[in-house]
Amino acid sequence: MTIATSKQPLPCGAWPSPISAAVVAAGAVPLAQLMLDGPRLGWLEGRASEGGRTTLMVHDANGTRELTPAPFNVRSRVHEYGGGACLLAGGVAWFSHHVDNRLYRVEADGQPVAVTAEGTGHRFADFVLDGARRRLIAVREDHSAGADYPVNTLAAIGFDGVETVLVDGNDFYAAPRLSPDGRQLAWLCWDHPRMPWEGTELWLADVADDGTLVNGRLVAGGPEESICQPEWSPGGLLHFVSDRSGWWNLYRYDHGVVHALCPREAEFAGPHWSFGGALYGFRSEDEIVCAYVEQGVSYLARLAGGNLIPLESPYEEIRELRVQGDVVALLGGAPTIAPELARIDLETGASEVLAHSIPQLPATGYLSVPLAIDYPSEDGRIAHAFYYAPTNADHAPQEGELPPLIVIGHGGPTGMAASTLKLSTQYWTSRGFAVLDVNYGGSTGFGRAYRNLLKHQWGVVDVEDCVAGARHLAAQGVVDPERLLIRGSSAGGLTVLSALSFHDVFKAGASYYGVSDLAGLDADSHKFESHYNQYLIAPPETAAAVYRERSPIHHTDKLRRPMIFFQGLDDKVVPPQQSESVVEALRARKLPVAYLTLEGEGHGLRKASSVVRTLEAELYFYLRVFGIPVPADLPAIEIENLA
Repeated sequence: MTIATSKQPLPCGAWPSPISAAVVAAGAVPLAQLMLDGPRLGWLEGRASEGGRTTLMVHDANGTRELTPAPFNVRSRVHEYGGGACLLAGGVAWFSHHVDNRLYRVEADGQPVAVTAEGTGHRFADFVLDGARRRLIAVREDHSAGADYPVNTLAAIGFDGVETVLVDGNDFYAAPRLSPDGRQLAWLCWDHPRMPWEGTELWLADVADDGTLVNGRLVAGGPEESICQPEWSPGGLLHFVSDRSGWWNLYRYDHGVVHALCPREAEFAGPHWSFGGALYGFRSEDEIVCAYVEQGVSYLARLAGGNLIPLESPYEEIRELRVQGDVVALLGGAPTIAPELARIDLETGASEVLAHSIPQLPATGYLSVPLAIDYPSEDGRIAHAFYYAPTNADHAPQEGELPPLIVIGHGGPTGMAASTLKLSTQYWTSRGFAVLDVNYGGSTGFGRAYRNLLKHQWGVVDVEDCVAGARHLAAQGVVDPERLLIRGSSAGGLTVLSALSFHDVFKAGASYYGVSDLAGLDADSHKFESHYNQYLIAPPETAAAVYRERSPIHHTDKLRRPMIFFQGLDDKVVPPQQSESVVEALRARKLPVAYLTLEGEGHGLRKASSVVRTLEAELYFYLRVFGIPVPADLPAIEIENLA
């Protein structure tokens, strides 16, 4: 049966769309780090139009206002990924300024005032207020010594700016949390070569009258147990999330005994890439409000008496959650909801959206709603992904035409693809491309065993699952097997390069600040990830041979497909040389290649101009490669060696 349609048929990829690159750049307002302080709710908001600056917003009975006007940029560079850059407590805001890494203080209607000294080489993150001692406790990263890597500690910062180291000796620290009575401090720590989702330790110490820590003891964790999100209940009992069962579940520490609160094949936490995140909080001593992930989808619930009671929520991804009495604040999104900040009153059930990452969404006729799919991959694995069909209110494929497919390998690689509405995805689907966003083996949200599929298999399992996803959709007859594309950023860039080097499935690819040389990544990497490859690739004694086998830079003779590269020139995580080396190799072999560098960008795109430039360039590249008509208003870029 043929269904009549009024849509105009056009070649897939050439459909006019109201979701322009400028709309994507203007609409993607990053929202992060929720804070509840009495009647005030605070959060951080990105400003792409101001060069990627991040500012502190607060909302109370008087409305919403900005506390940190330009030129202040509320960001931390601890671990380079930052997070936990601000604290709202006791009616005062404390924050790290990205430009000088100093700690600043600002009151409700005042101007920010520097607290710490200039030029110390210190960076700060993950603050907790110790009001009785007139100080903050935070993670401090000391870059002053001139060593290869900075020194990380837990430090107290007095209201007068005096800094005192409280805990040292470990490679990394996170989540200092002071008990409600101020007499105990809990914290996380771990050492090389582990990453925090491999193994961390939860420590507890008493706070002496002079503010020093005494009687430090290990509470939980170890080399094969990942602890995260320690928090104190109102009555002073320490809670935390552990994956000792194979899943990140909630536990309580009570007089030396650890109690499981809700054993479940679900994740009540995510990987510690940045500071300050939380997915649970206390409504009372006996009730927790939490978010958890099952099969890549988030759910909101109350936990009381060991029972997990669902709470109605429109969100399928909950990125962060804070609780204060009956008030819940969360950052959430769904396939038809871009990330937004919502405040919920548990007593009345009333909810209010206080901030939108996209103030005005495109018409629903241009939005593709993803379908969660599972499909077979190598060695009997089942991989997971979200499939987005091409969707446009005005246009449809030409008769007999199947759409080109863009496969996305997420970054990390210890990360997760979610189904939340992203204009950057809709940019493609509204033009006639299909998109597959893959949660390959190694992704979070599916338990530790699935996460460990990538152990010593980076560049293999992730690539196989992306390849299998493309083949699965092609075999189903929903995408064109001759027009399969792959794109990825950072770790996902390695997936792109490896897929194009070692498999003959994809016809072209796009790498955003991607990894090409694993040995070079070790040599140039920042402290946080400097040993990551021991988990992802191989232990030191066998690394050299495996690095060479897996690094695309050593196999450019196998690269036969057109590629486009994007690289921030200030990137300290994946330096520009990683892209440039492959670009030069492709140039030498006379293969079609395009290379765009981005001044003032680091690891990720923060400027609106960068978002516009890269999206338009990538679209132009795909259209030229597949011979699809190029819109007259789409800026051309140079593609070397393309006839």
